[in-house]
Amino acid sequence: QVQLVESGGGLVQAGDSLRLSCAASGRTFGSYTMGWFRQAPGKEREFVAAVNRIGSITYYADSVKGRFTISRDNAKFTLDLQMNSLEPVDTAVYYCAASRVISPSVATTSREYLYWGQGAQVTVSS
Repeated sequence: QVQLVESGGGLVQAGDSLRLSCAASGRTFGSYTMGWFRQAPGKEREFVAAVNRIGSITYYADSVKGRFTISRDNAKFTLDLQMNSLEPVDTAVYYCAASRVISPSVATTSREYLYWGQGAQVTVSS
């Protein structure tokens, strides 16, 4: 089992950047594909990005491709999401999650993920 805690959310203006972090407990962090999801008010939770166990392969939703970067540091048990050129439509609660699915391009729905953080609010004003 792994426990996940997000940090780094906040209120920014359109065009700004923000970096989310996810701290994982336990030495099994490196055995999971990790992902970021987000959920806006009144909408379903949606996939944002995923990275494989060693951080060499990433996969992004089309809506964030070229603007967001997912990365991980297995030595520090951390997962990050660098968000650039933020837009009001990026406003949501962002969640990190852990999956046993090997390929990030397959781990794109909530059902593939076993463990979830509590979420971090990101608000982008226009």
